[in-house]
Amino acid sequence: MLFAEYNNKMNKKEFEVIIIGGSYAGLSTAMALGRSLRDTLIIDAGKPCNRQTPHSHNFLTQDGSTPQEISEIVKRQLSKYDSIKFYNGLAVSGKSIKKGFEITTANGDVFTSKKLVFATGIKDIMPDTNGFSQCWGISVVHCPYCHGYEIRHKKTAIIANGERAFHLTSLVNNLTKEITIITSRTKDFEESLLDKLKQYNIKIIEKEISKIEHKKGQLESIVFKDGSIENYECAYASVPFEQNSTIPKVLGCKFTEHGHIEVNSMQKTTAEGIFACGDNSTMMRSVAIAVSSGNITGAVINNELTQERF
Repeated sequence: MLFAEYNNKMNKKEFEVIIIGGSYAGLSTAMALGRSLRDTLIIDAGKPCNRQTPHSHNFLTQDGSTPQEISEIVKRQLSKYDSIKFYNGLAVSGKSIKKGFEITTANGDVFTSKKLVFATGIKDIMPDTNGFSQCWGISVVHCPYCHGYEIRHKKTAIIANGERAFHLTSLVNNLTKEITIITSRTKDFEESLLDKLKQYNIKIIEKEISKIEHKKGQLESIVFKDGSIENYECAYASVPFEQNSTIPKVLGCKFTEHGHIEVNSMQKTTAEGIFACGDNSTMMRSVAIAVSSGNITGAVINNELTQERF
């Protein structure tokens, strides 16, 4: 076990800070708090959104490491901070109490804290297309910054429509010249965007996808509902998402028009004493940004606790 309290058999129930979510943003928050000797509990269900992704990229010193390798390194480093405890489980409910917050887990354990951090990430909503979810994060990806270099110069599909498809195409065009946009319905582009796509010889297919053929997550071809088949080596896709946790809404946190938890530059939500960091509160999804937002969160919380006591 990486943490002495990882088996959940802990007598301590009151903490200065509870962090819900133990991936990069949550662990980064914990490190900042642990180094300031803050009693901190990380509650984590062990299901990060990138668990299917083979390798993580664009993060200094860890470019090419697996997501699990990065997490394990951090957890080993955090284990030396005695004030940090780790609970393996799912936080299912929360409420405000006189001196802060009360969180209840699926196992019925109840913990309290003065400050609360949501590092809960988001859940991508996969389309009902055979083969899509098996390829997600491997050869069907969301971000050219995270994955683009590894699939450069390959025959690429952009599974999106309208401005989102145009934005992805403009970025991917620097990585490969073999690009096809698949809208899966009638194309929805302004004329100026269509003219630009024609200028770069970007093909648009408006047919609906029936299934994605692959081998162990490696895309080989896309089959359309009319029976036609196109061969591709990889694809970018824009999919909707939802928050992993409903507790922020219950506690009164506001959300952006895109569905992220609303935070300010200090990672504070609109609910007093509650913070959010990582993918649940930004459109910029990456390990580096999650770590950065977590570090800010830990520092701001420590300062607040200091000002409240000193």
